[in-house]
Amino acid sequence: MWLIPEEVLLANALWVTERANPFFVLQRRKGHGRGGGLSGLLVGTLDVVLDLSARIAPYRILHQTQESQIYWNIAGGTSRKEITRHWEWLEKNLLQTLSVFDNEEDVTTFVKGKVQGIIAEENKNKEAKEDEDCGKFKEAELKMRKLFGMPEVEKLVNHYSCSYWKGRVPRQGWLYLSVNHLCFYSFLLGKEVKLVIRWVDVTQLEKNETLLFPECVRLSTRDSEHYLSMFLNINETFKLMEQLATIAMRQLLDNESFAQDPSLPKAPKPLKHSSTLKRDLDARAKNEQYRSTFRLPKAERLDGHTECTLWLPFGKMHIAGQMFVSNNYICFASKEEDACNLIIPLRDVTIVEKADSSSVLPSPLSISTSSKMTFLFASLRERDFLVQKISDFLQRTPSWGRSSGKPWLCRPNSTEAQISAGRGEGDSGSPSTPNPRGGTTSEPFIYCSESIPTATHALRAIFPSPASGELGPAMVKEKMKEELWNIHFVEFGRGVCMYRTPKTQELVLRGLPESLRGELWLLFSGNRVTQGHSHRDSDTGTVTVTQGQ
Repeated sequence: MWLIPEEVLLANALWVTERANPFFVLQRRKGHGRGGGLSGLLVGTLDVVLDLSARIAPYRILHQTQESQIYWNIAGGTSRKEITRHWEWLEKNLLQTLSVFDNEEDVTTFVKGKVQGIIAEENKNKEAKEDEDCGKFKEAELKMRKLFGMPEVEKLVNHYSCSYWKGRVPRQGWLYLSVNHLCFYSFLLGKEVKLVIRWVDVTQLEKNETLLFPECVRLSTRDSEHYLSMFLNINETFKLMEQLATIAMRQLLDNESFAQDPSLPKAPKPLKHSSTLKRDLDARAKNEQYRSTFRLPKAERLDGHTECTLWLPFGKMHIAGQMFVSNNYICFASKEEDACNLIIPLRDVTIVEKADSSSVLPSPLSISTSSKMTFLFASLRERDFLVQKISDFLQRTPSWGRSSGKPWLCRPNSTEAQISAGRGEGDSGSPSTPNPRGGTTSEPFIYCSESIPTATHALRAIFPSPASGELGPAMVKEKMKEELWNIHFVEFGRGVCMYRTPKTQELVLRGLPESLRGELWLLFSGNRVTQGHSHRDSDTGTVTVTQGQ
């Protein structure tokens, strides 16, 4: 395999020279092939234990001129046959040409350029070889099923090279992570080691670093403990193991089987060393993190995110962060942890407007809502694509809670590229819902079935608060809390689209006033974000089941 020329200062450390000429040196790493003595045995053992054999080829070709002390690594090979083929090509095509040069710097420049040209020529056929790379992953999946007797329905997610500590001896081998099992196989010096653990049997999974087990993963079951180490990327492997163990626990609790997401778009290119199942799990992890961060419904799926800035009117400044777009929401999270979060339901969006760019405000985008709040984003890399994406989502957004049944309208040809909702004549600009008693109301009306019993009096009427003339210390404190929240609403907004900052958390820790407790609970629990859609049926069923208890 030809390599991009790279400097090598210590050419003879851990390597043995087998062939040489005035311009090139062919070397073999100690511990590979025959001979080598004690030093070769130590180097070979070191390569196996530290998994260096997966990253360092046992053969290489170096380029060097007579007066230079710097070597250039130009080729590597996993077998003598492969490296000999490169060596013979160099002797046949370059050796005679290089002898003509008078300047050694020109020789090195010519060799580097020639090797880089060969690599560029090989990269032209890279797309044609992608299918072969996919075949390698399928071979690993078939090998896992053959070694451990797995059925065909068992899907391999990914496999990694690592060591399994059996007693005090590390066994170098391969770790196979499937949907339902963790498997390890090693065959070293005639000794075979197999390990199969179901994810549902895992009781504890942690990553630690000790003197005996450097950078290892400890996996505990009800009966035993297992240690895995020597990973090429322990963070990636541990993250995937955690995710698979979590999925197994959820399946056990929900009594459901794992199924791939059919809505996940296909990769534009075949995947090299991972499966579509691994890509599905990565997408699920991103969606779960997105929903957890902004308290969104379980069915919400992240479409994409981009770097941007948000103008904070209360702080008179721009704050850097990321905008997240899904099928029903536009969200923002600042880079500085918990500095500012924002949730904008698409059902409340009335205008999306592209403003003129400037040096102070590059690629700005203004979003207005039915609550008469306007949010200004800037530094958007692909603003036109983002506006089109939001337009597509708005056209599919149901018109629940709106007085007008007209669809969302997109005006891309206008100078301001506005996206607005069609409204009937005489619309005041604020959302309204039909009132069963006639007319409209500014607040959404939630319809209830007549068959479901409801309370005839509010709890406040049954348990009235003390009269204003009887205010005690507790009521004074309650009024102070209420006033602080009212001031906060004026500065940061009210409702789902409010700016969520550390000041909001401070007020919550101080306590919620009785008059706002219901509203704030709905807001911060996520129920207000979904407008009760996902919980209405379940809440009604709970009331019916618990009636009379």
